[in-house]
Amino acid sequence: MVEAQQPVIDVRNLKVEFPSRRGTVTALSDISLSIRAGEILGVVGESGAGKSMTGLAIQGLLERPGRIAGGEIWLGKQRIDALDDRAMERVRGREIGAIFQDPLTSLNPLFTVGAQLSETIRQHLSLGKAEAKARAVQLLRDVGIPSPEERVNHYPHQFSGGMRQRVVIALALAASPKLIIADEPTTALDVSIQAQIISLLRRLCKEKQAAMMLVTHDMGVIAEAADRVAVLYAGRLIEIGEVEQVLHAPRHPYTQGLMASIPSLGARVKKLNQIDGSMPRLDAIPQGCAFNPRCKSAGPRCRRERPELMPAGNGLSACWLNAGGTA
Repeated sequence: MVEAQQPVIDVRNLKVEFPSRRGTVTALSDISLSIRAGEILGVVGESGAGKSMTGLAIQGLLERPGRIAGGEIWLGKQRIDALDDRAMERVRGREIGAIFQDPLTSLNPLFTVGAQLSETIRQHLSLGKAEAKARAVQLLRDVGIPSPEERVNHYPHQFSGGMRQRVVIALALAASPKLIIADEPTTALDVSIQAQIISLLRRLCKEKQAAMMLVTHDMGVIAEAADRVAVLYAGRLIEIGEVEQVLHAPRHPYTQGLMASIPSLGARVKKLNQIDGSMPRLDAIPQGCAFNPRCKSAGPRCRRERPELMPAGNGLSACWLNAGGTA
C-alpha cells in the first residue's frame, strides 16, 4: 500500500545553470515537485518562467553549456539526473514519453506514421515486426484515429493538425512510459480540437496510470486537465496546490494577477486587467521576492528578503503575506 503512494517523479531542489562569459546565469532555482501515478500536474507561468526548462532538465535534454548544478531527480527509485547520456537515452521513450507543441517537428514526413510508431516500439520493447505493427494500430485506435488499420500506412501530411497531435500522443505512449511530459500540446490547435485533446490526455493518463507534467500558459487548459498546478516565476516555484484552490483562491499576488487577467464571458469591461511590468531577466533578478517590482502589495520585507514556499490554505505559496504578518 505504501509503495503505491510513492511519486512517479520526484524533483528535489533542482537548480539549472548556464555559464557564460559574463558569469553564471541561474535558469532554475530550488524547484521541488512530485507527480503520482494517474495524476496530471499543470505547470504555468509567463514565457521565460522556466516551465519548459524544467521538463528538459527532467528528460536530460538541456542544451550545453546548460547543466544541472544542484538537486536531485528521482524516477521511482532511480535517480536519473546522475545518469550518463547513454543510460538516459534508454530512459527517454521507455520510462519518459514526450508530447511537444508542434506535431510536425515530432514526425518525419518521409515515413508513414506506422513505421515511426513501430520503430519506437521495437527500440524499447522486445517485439517483432508484426507485433510492433499490431501495437501501432492499437495505439492509433486508443488515441481516437478512425480506421487505424488503414491510417497506419499514411504519411503525416495526410493527417489534419488535430490528428497529427493524436499520432504524437500515440508515439509518447508507445512504450507505456511511467511519466509523460506534455509541453504546450494544444497551443497549435483550434479551440474545438483543444477540448478533444485535453479530454484524451485525461482519459489516457487515468487508464494507463501514467504521471503527466502538463506545461502550458493557458489557465483554461489547466482548469480542464490538471489535478494540481505549479506556478513558476523567474525560474522559481512560487505557488503549488490543488487546481480548485489555486484557480479560485490563489494565495500569491502573481497567481492572482494571472487569474484576474482572464476575460470574463459574463461581464463587459472597457479595459482588460493586466500585470504591470514584465518578468525580469535571469541575470537581473531583483533582491528579495523576484515579483516585488510588479506587486501592488509589496512591502519592505519583500524587497529585502526572498520568501520560501510556506503553507497557504491547502497548498504552498512563496509570499510573505502568507507568513501571518505584513510584507
